Amino acid sequence: MSTITAPPLSPATTAAVADFAVDNLWKVFGPGAENVVDNPDFTELTTAEILERTGNVVAVRDLSFQVGRGEVFVIMGLSGSGKSTLVRCLTRLIEPTAGRIAMRGDDLRGLGPAALREFRRTKAAMVFQHFGLLPFRTVVDNIAYGLEIRGVGKAERRARALEMVSLVGLEGYEWRYPSQLSGGMQQRVGLARALAGDPDVLLFDEPFSALDPLIRRNMQAEIVRLHHEMGKTMVFVTHDLSEALKLGDRILIMRHGELQQIGTGAELVGAPANDYVADFVSDVPIASVLTLRWIARAGDTAADAPHLPAETVISDAIPVVLASSVPVRVTDATGTVIGVVDRDAVLRAVAGERHPA
Repeated sequence: MSTITAPPLSPATTAAVADFAVDNLWKVFGPGAENVVDNPDFTELTTAEILERTGNVVAVRDLSFQVGRGEVFVIMGLSGSGKSTLVRCLTRLIEPTAGRIAMRGDDLRGLGPAALREFRRTKAAMVFQHFGLLPFRTVVDNIAYGLEIRGVGKAERRARALEMVSLVGLEGYEWRYPSQLSGGMQQRVGLARALAGDPDVLLFDEPFSALDPLIRRNMQAEIVRLHHEMGKTMVFVTHDLSEALKLGDRILIMRHGELQQIGTGAELVGAPANDYVADFVSDVPIASVLTLRWIARAGDTAADAPHLPAETVISDAIPVVLASSVPVRVTDATGTVIGVVDRDAVLRAVAGERHPA
């Protein structure tokens, strides 16, 4: 019988195509924080033990990862995991204690105050949970505010703001005030304001967690649409696994400031790195996340058997597989047959069996 085993993991992002390269990043809150990083006596201690011995809180602990250009990279974890601290470290809204952060090869920790302000104005934009809109400015003027700070002329910034109004679907609300908008509309204004400056990277810190479920789903769909249209690199923080799976090309799971696993949604669900990740993803319907590549087995089938791409999500393949009286061919991007799937394999996946006998 077939088993669900991990296919080769997605290739790591290389520095040549990375928008962010993070190496051995630490953020420790408390007196003598640098001593915690450099002290070998703390290497084997947990975050809780370090807090007990030193009074210091280790929010980010020796993290290394890269974010590829054009990627939607999700940072997720439960409350207190360090995910919001991490994303703020990427733009030095919180100063890291140790480690390296580079954007397209430029050392961000080496930037002086003026260069750092310019970086935040032009290269990276943040979208927060709390919208931070100016209550006595209209939608257009809120969107244009960042451009105004940069010294862009009134006519140019207003034209740009109106472009963003159209992009995020706020036509007809251009001259309304924030108090006249729903929560979802206010968040669209915040998103449009971040996009108006045409940054290289957009960073989102749990931007939708205060929204109603329906509005939240709509905003998630909006992010997906904007990414497809604009192709910008996005770093997205959330504590919601379903949101992470919907948005992320790759997902970084944190716990107590430490990295637990980085991978695609399928890699996290199909090949969790440890018990914590396995428990984290245990309720995910695997048939809606894993692809046929994960359940294909070696074997022959009829010459006229149907075939499906290996990256077809299992749930999407169900009608074809169940309608076929013979196993279905699974093909890679070149059309080469890499295996077959049958009804039993698909039904086991639907039943949630990760490692059927």
